[in-house]
Amino acid sequence: MPTYIYAITAADHPLRLDGLSGVGEPAADLRTVKTRDLGAVVSDTPADLRAKRRDLVAHQSVLERLMADGAALPMRFGLVGPDDEQVRAALDQGKDSYTARLAELDGRLEYNLKVSREEESLLREILTQSAEARRLSEYTRENPGAQNEKMALGELVSQEVQARQEAMAKDVAQTLASAAERVSEGEPTKTHFLNVSFLVRRDEAAAFSQAVHEEAERRGEDYTFSLNGPLPPYSFV
Repeated sequence: MPTYIYAITAADHPLRLDGLSGVGEPAADLRTVKTRDLGAVVSDTPADLRAKRRDLVAHQSVLERLMADGAALPMRFGLVGPDDEQVRAALDQGKDSYTARLAELDGRLEYNLKVSREEESLLREILTQSAEARRLSEYTRENPGAQNEKMALGELVSQEVQARQEAMAKDVAQTLASAAERVSEGEPTKTHFLNVSFLVRRDEAAAFSQAVHEEAERRGEDYTFSLNGPLPPYSFV
């Protein structure tokens, strides 16, 4: 039967799995696959595995328990191996890489930050600071049929929005990078110009959260900072 994989740990991890259950309906029993140096928390794979809420919660609960007791490399939902023996062989084959990564993540957590800015605020800034955008805006208001100028204004504003959002994203990420050990930038979303993850030492998590709060205060009410965490360090595995 295929083996569902939740996480990889060091062989001496406590692996307290009591009270937890795995994915599937009925819930699969958790077990461990071990080598001399490493361990993997696994279960049988349900035949109809899908990203249902119950299964996502079960997967996340296992990761949170493991991380509370030591370093763990979290596997993304849905990772399946052929069987336990193949998982054990993979642990042996990747021993050096897995061991090094566990050392890097020991005592560390991930925080994801998304930042957005009110569209009207950004447009006001562009019209205030760009003479050409201001000229085209005034001209098209006075000449509603000036299609070429309307197109030129739209293109200019689009370019300015992209350039300013990229600059803002870089500035915010660099400002907060000093409060973290590593940074992993994700793709912006439709509503957020910044989508970035930080690897933070567990004992410095409060200081990092405070740094984010201070940066949000500095930016003002036109910006919305959404900090999510602590999370399993998916972005750094």
